[in-house]
Amino acid sequence: MFSHVMLGVNDLEVSRKFYDAVLGTLGVAPGVANKNRYFYRSAAGTFAISTPINGEPACHGNGTTIGFAAASPEQADAFHAAGVANGGVTCEDPPGYREGPTGKLYLAYVRDPDGNKLCVLHRPPKPAQ
Repeated sequence: MFSHVMLGVNDLEVSRKFYDAVLGTLGVAPGVANKNRYFYRSAAGTFAISTPINGEPACHGNGTTIGFAAASPEQADAFHAAGVANGGVTCEDPPGYREGPTGKLYLAYVRDPDGNKLCVLHRPPKPAQ
């Protein structure tokens, strides 16, 4: 459905450090520079950060969450820890399992240095029937 997701940031190098760290926990290579942007590419898609082209300050979207897939709860915890260690702020409930209408999910939330809300999600395999 999506070709890419791009977030506006105010300090490109602070954000590159943050995203290199959190996305590295998911096996994504460090961002590749392209003018005022960094691109992170994987088989699952492309994520990018950019200073706004119009020169105005970047701001987070109220009600917006960008979700990343984790292979395990441990990988989700590593993402969350890397985010907090690199200028992010934990938000929502602590990392852990939550029950919902679609079943059990392991979720961890963190805000990046510009306040963008990120969620890393592990969806455990459904039990055999």
